[in-house]
Amino acid sequence: MLAFTNSIEKQSPTIIGAGCALKGNIKTDNVVQVHGSVEGNIQAETVIIGRGGCVVGEIITKNLFLHGELNGPATVDTANIFSNAQMVGVLSYKTLNITENTGLECKLSKRKDK
Repeated sequence: MLAFTNSIEKQSPTIIGAGCALKGNIKTDNVVQVHGSVEGNIQAETVIIGRGGCVVGEIITKNLFLHGELNGPATVDTANIFSNAQMVGVLSYKTLNITENTGLECKLSKRKDK
């Protein structure tokens, strides 16, 4: 049996593998990795949408790493948007890092630190 749980912190990532399709919401205090597709909202400490991954829904997270597709609004502290990433929706962020050749068709909304 393969275990991903960190035995010290008792944390494990939620992984939606390539070829997997999930309809429903995900809420966790840990990391969510999407390499398949999710139709629903995600609320997590960190969200990683890998190449080939697709999320249709709202994302609320401290750290977003977008390599794949996001169709929906996202409220993040730090957004890291990589080449070939696609996003449609509203991206509300504190810090934004974008590499070249991204397919952003979204409204960007910078939030101020309180």
